[in-house]
Amino acid sequence: MGFGSIWHWVIVLVIVVLIFGTKKLRGAAGDLGGAVKDFKKAMNEDDEPSEDSQKRLESDEQDADFPERKKNKSRSG
Repeated sequence: MGFGSIWHWVIVLVIVVLIFGTKKLRGAAGDLGGAVKDFKKAMNEDDEPSEDSQKRLESDEQDADFPERKKNKSRSG
């Protein structure tokens, strides 16, 4: 009986159904499907930059005020 035998997988499937039950398996499959769907949606959203992020990239404003930068600017100028 090889690892690719159809009877091997039928027996494994029957054992899994007996252990977990169809209700739990259906719920787990639904959760997995929802996670994959959300992941694909998030990946597609990342491909298209939003207008807000594009504006932030093009602006000259600093995001944060770093004390190290102020020290370096005072030394260099």
